[in-house]
Amino acid sequence: MRTFILLQPTFISEETIMRKFWYRRILIMILTLTVSVGGSYFLLEAQKNKLEQEVSAGTSGELVIPGGMPIGIYLETDGVLVLGTEAIEGMDGETYEPAAHLVKEGDYIIGLNEKETRDKSELIAAVKSLNHDDVILKVMRNEQAIDIRVKAVQCGVDDYKLGIWVRDNEQGLGTITYLTADSEFGALGHGIHDTDTGELLNISKGRLYATSIRDVQRGESGAPGGMEGIIVYNNYNVLGSITKNSEEGIYGRLDRVDTLFKNAEPVEAASSEEIKEGKAIIRCSVEGQVEEYEVEITGINPNAREINKTIELEVTDSRLLELTGGIVQGMSGSPILQDGKLVGAVTHVFVNDPAKGYGILIEEMMKD
Repeated sequence: MRTFILLQPTFISEETIMRKFWYRRILIMILTLTVSVGGSYFLLEAQKNKLEQEVSAGTSGELVIPGGMPIGIYLETDGVLVLGTEAIEGMDGETYEPAAHLVKEGDYIIGLNEKETRDKSELIAAVKSLNHDDVILKVMRNEQAIDIRVKAVQCGVDDYKLGIWVRDNEQGLGTITYLTADSEFGALGHGIHDTDTGELLNISKGRLYATSIRDVQRGESGAPGGMEGIIVYNNYNVLGSITKNSEEGIYGRLDRVDTLFKNAEPVEAASSEEIKEGKAIIRCSVEGQVEEYEVEITGINPNAREINKTIELEVTDSRLLELTGGIVQGMSGSPILQDGKLVGAVTHVFVNDPAKGYGILIEEMMKD
């Protein structure tokens, strides 16, 4: 269930050193700019000094800032997602199911009679404006646009219905995994799927919102626990934009960096060869603020059938076990660190043993 080897020394050329120097200089400039927006001057000055010291250290991985903070998620579908069809009673008292076997679960309606329908409200308005029963729906199916002719059912004077259940958004709670030098983030470590169809949501856009954890339901064998958060969906609480939803996670740009990353400590993103079985830590906010908890990486399977189940881990920290029973829903995206490097993110919990779960390699997650 989802929860929303040391390298040998190598020769480094002067060109490589200069490229790393300017990369870190850019990150320093971004962190300094945050000071003017959020006012965290002394904190960011310390990070700037740290990055300047690292310029000559010869590190090979990309520098990122690990997360662990809870986030509210709001996604809008690219078109109107079809959940299913139903029978409706017509004006004549007969029962009809006009869209059955024509429109399929998982289709995205993007137009009706030449009118674009980007969301549910536009689709409803287009149906209300019908004055005849001949309807042509434009639908995206398996990434192809097709036209489907449907006979709408007249249910009253100038009142037509199609008998289609639809959705145009998804909401939830998760954990941010990392922030890059250009304020791009990765979160969750797995994609967001529609709760009814089980399909990966095809999104047009989305937003991140500030949230706070109100309660944690402790996980038990056969009953995974969960984090309950308070999310107010208004402009004041918007933290950034979501631009991509993939099987490896959700991605986008964080606009209010200082709101989440007040104690920013950059680390290296590890390659898949660097992660090993043994002790590690995860970062999450089940106690109201970001804390680090001990875990054991018990298995690594680069050939796992699901890309976000490459790492097997077990929570060993007595504090976290007492509070949550291990891994709970809402912890998806919690960063996994080993030997001071970001190696992956928590993605799933074992239903029958909440102390155990899966994770995704950070190398895979950052490919997007």
